[in-house]
Amino acid sequence: MNSLKNKVQLIGNLGNDPEIIALDSGKKLAKFSIATNETYKNAKGEKITDTQWHNIVAWGKVAEITENFLTKGNEVALEGKLTSRSYETKTGEKRYVTEVVCQELLMLGSKQ
Repeated sequence: MNSLKNKVQLIGNLGNDPEIIALDSGKKLAKFSIATNETYKNAKGEKITDTQWHNIVAWGKVAEITENFLTKGNEVALEGKLTSRSYETKTGEKRYVTEVVCQELLMLGSKQ
């Protein structure tokens, strides 16, 4: 059960083209967001779609696959781990970010 401590699996559509950052070390970093949708009926029987946005980061080979094959609208399945970090803005304000570090990526259907 140890492998289940911090595991995230998502299927969704890219909300934008991936941002690719080439680091001095030669490694690549890909940043993008995906939208997941959940549909349900409310008490009145109306169909409601709830969209959640997830920030994704990918390193190395997964970043290269992202750079070469993914664009806005692509449907993907991914697996990774949830991470949180904080940083300080130029004005001194502390900000917090939660991201999924993508370790595996599967390209699904075409753009929707």
